[in-house]
Amino acid sequence: MRYRLRFFGLLALYWMAYFTLGRVLFLLYLLPQTNSLSLQEITMPLLLGLRMDAAMTGYWLLLPGLLFVASAFTSNRFTFYATGIITIMLLLISTILVVTDLELYKHWGFRINSTPLMYLESEAISSVNSGVLVGLILIFAALFSSFIFIYSRWLAPQLLTLPPIKKKHALTWLVITTALLIPIRSSFTVAPLNTGVVYFHKTKSFPNHAGINPVWNFFRSVSKSKAVKYPGDFYQAGNLDAEFKSLMQTSETQFAIDSTIHHPNVLLIILEGFTSKIIEPLGGLPNITPEFNALISEGMLFENFYASGDRTDKGLVSILSAYVAQPRTSIIKFPEKTQHLPFLSKELERNGYATSFIYGGDVGFANMESYLTIAGFGSITDEDEFDSNLNDSKWGVADHYVFTKMLRELNAAPNPFFKVMLSLSSHEPFEVPMETVIPGKDEGSMFLNACYYTDRSLGEFIRQAKQQPWWKNTLVIVTADHGHRFPDLLELKDKSRFKIPMLWLGGVITRPGTRIGTFASQTDIANTLLAQLRIQPQSEFLFSKNILARSVNPFAVYVFNNGFGYVSATHESIYDFDIKNYVSQTGNENELTNGQIYMQTLFNDYNRK
Repeated sequence: MRYRLRFFGLLALYWMAYFTLGRVLFLLYLLPQTNSLSLQEITMPLLLGLRMDAAMTGYWLLLPGLLFVASAFTSNRFTFYATGIITIMLLLISTILVVTDLELYKHWGFRINSTPLMYLESEAISSVNSGVLVGLILIFAALFSSFIFIYSRWLAPQLLTLPPIKKKHALTWLVITTALLIPIRSSFTVAPLNTGVVYFHKTKSFPNHAGINPVWNFFRSVSKSKAVKYPGDFYQAGNLDAEFKSLMQTSETQFAIDSTIHHPNVLLIILEGFTSKIIEPLGGLPNITPEFNALISEGMLFENFYASGDRTDKGLVSILSAYVAQPRTSIIKFPEKTQHLPFLSKELERNGYATSFIYGGDVGFANMESYLTIAGFGSITDEDEFDSNLNDSKWGVADHYVFTKMLRELNAAPNPFFKVMLSLSSHEPFEVPMETVIPGKDEGSMFLNACYYTDRSLGEFIRQAKQQPWWKNTLVIVTADHGHRFPDLLELKDKSRFKIPMLWLGGVITRPGTRIGTFASQTDIANTLLAQLRIQPQSEFLFSKNILARSVNPFAVYVFNNGFGYVSATHESIYDFDIKNYVSQTGNENELTNGQIYMQTLFNDYNRK
């Protein structure tokens, strides 16, 4: 009996060592972020994370424990092979998750959860640079093979030499296996283990995230992903409906487009990952977007404009349905919910507009096709509509080809039209058919170079569009689907990762060179546009305010995986749902609850859909 206990204890240490090494590997892979931490901030995740590691070890020991129960009735050889197969399979699953998490965190800023599952049938793997992919494969091979060696060299042989146990000891092993529920639950109270146990830092997310066990986090997320239900009591004070209505109240539209044109055309250009950090007039880097910068004098620039979420699927819903991004999930994953959303395309179609959507990639990505179909676009153009020789990028057709095709479609489109274009060349792996302008092989430089290419393509399209007869009757809105982690390494919750440009152009603009300082977000596009088109703003666009009204509450809310930020001219705050508290707040304290009112309204509405 004691020899089996000894083996079981060594197997537990084996998994604890594996998960600890995985955490060290995480800190090394994210070395730029780790270098910004103090010794204490590095040590604390290693210590606090042991609790989550113990829970995951408990899960991984359940099957071997049951095999030891069965060993009272079977041979050592059966136990040897069955335990080995189970351990290798669990090691394979764990290593896939641990290594995948390394790169995903760089892009998304949160530990691996069920989110990647929604991209499995898409071309998401194409966004990984080949050099990075090779590096990840090498890390995987080294981690997996080393622990296979440790198990086969020092642990497995012991199973063949274990003395037999009596049948009455099967009950003892059943009790031992059941006792694994103690580290799994990690609590004797009503509250089971959660990520909050590793959160120790009040202002920095990275050291908190470093303590999370990625395998535990993934399976916990998968177990809950099909039943995401937000709390109904996040904000309880006051009359929620009345306070939200007051927050969103606007009056007296200020018109910025030619009032003599009945139902002008609308062209909405959504640029992949175009963060304000690359737009010089918005305080970004110089010489990355010279075409966009030059166009500012011809249109209306919105200087304090924010993405609602951090991914394309969330950005599309925020722009076209005026629906706020959600923490920990994306409504686009659930057609049964998206069918209850309002759609800007449908509203304009009801007012006589011909609607269409064009994208150089696969519209099946992230359930986009389902969403766009429900949105009722008259036509959808994706990569299948282009000549196959143009699809020479891992992600799809390069932007300048898409702009060229869009120009042809616009020239043949009936008036008035509502055309939406989504670009893709500034998405990883940043492959562009252009000579290198921004040198460097690192991802940051490649991102900037790809943005330069997309900007060049945009500028050439606008020059050609101005020569077309429809230009003088057209409003062009240029914005982004979301911000980007490049060109710096700020945490996901930082507002600069969500600040994006929005520029209104076209022949109908009456106030060229105007700059709008009102704080706003993607969800505000819908009712702002409808008001300018002299179409009654719709109450079904619950989270959309007319930001060109004379009276409007100037604020924006952005949502990341485990929290949200609220920003206005007089207040900024960031709330973390794991900590269940604000991690930062500055400015007018009277605005502190505005974000809570906004998010509780979102939670209630999402749960009803």
